[in-house]
Amino acid sequence: MEMVLALLVSGVVVLLVLIGLFVFGLRRRLIQRSGGTFDCSLRWNVPEDVPLDGKGWVYGVARYNSDRIEWFRVFSYAYRPRRLLERASIEVLERRPPFGDEELALLSDAVVLICSHQGTRLELAMSEDALTGFLAWLEAAPPGQRVNVA
Repeated sequence: MEMVLALLVSGVVVLLVLIGLFVFGLRRRLIQRSGGTFDCSLRWNVPEDVPLDGKGWVYGVARYNSDRIEWFRVFSYAYRPRRLLERASIEVLERRPPFGDEELALLSDAVVLICSHQGTRLELAMSEDALTGFLAWLEAAPPGQRVNVA
C-alpha cells in the first residue's frame, strides 16, 4: 500500500512539473504572438556607483507595443508586463560590454545599455541585433517627440 501511495505522489509531482513547464512555454508563445519581441535582461533602479557585478540582473523578454516597450520576466506566470518603458521617456546614457561576473549573468553576446526612464536609472542587456532594432525604434519616434540617444 505504501508503494502505491509513493508512486501516486511521484506521478502527481511529475505531472505538476510538466504542467508548470507547459504553462511557461505557452505564456512565452502568447507574449511573442504579436511579434516584435527580443530577449532582454534588465537591472532596475541602478545607482551610479554600483560595482560591476552580476547581481540584480533579471532575465526577460521585451516586446514593442506602439510607443512603449513592455518587459516581461521569463520566470513568471504573469501575463502582464512587469515594466513599461515609454519611448519619449527613455534616455540612453551609455553603452558598454558586460564586465566581470556580468558575463556569467547575461547572455553570451549581450551588450549593456545604460538608460534613464522617468528619473530611474536602469540597464538593459541585449544582443547586438536587438540593440540595433531598439535604437532604430527609439529614433523612429513620431515628429515632435524628443529622442535622447547617446
